Amino acid sequence: MSLMMTDECINCDVCEPECPNGAISQGKATYVINPDLCTECVGHFETSQCVEVCPVDCIIKDPKHPETEDQLRAKYERLTAG
Repeated sequence: MSLMMTDECINCDVCEPECPNGAISQGKATYVINPDLCTECVGHFETSQCVEVCPVDCIIKDPKHPETEDQLRAKYERLTAG
């Protein structure tokens, strides 16, 4: 499942550069995570890098985008192919 920001995001800017897939960007009120690009860092790292650096723990699994580990790995392979 991809990740999402809650409204507790303080726009501290530390998560965006940590995302290896470029899934994080500034939204209207807070940062947002594009579920089409988020692999929870599967294929890149053992843990989600944005979650690791977030000072307010506002990044959670997105219940609207459930994905298995295999689906996340397949997305990673699609994103990094070529």
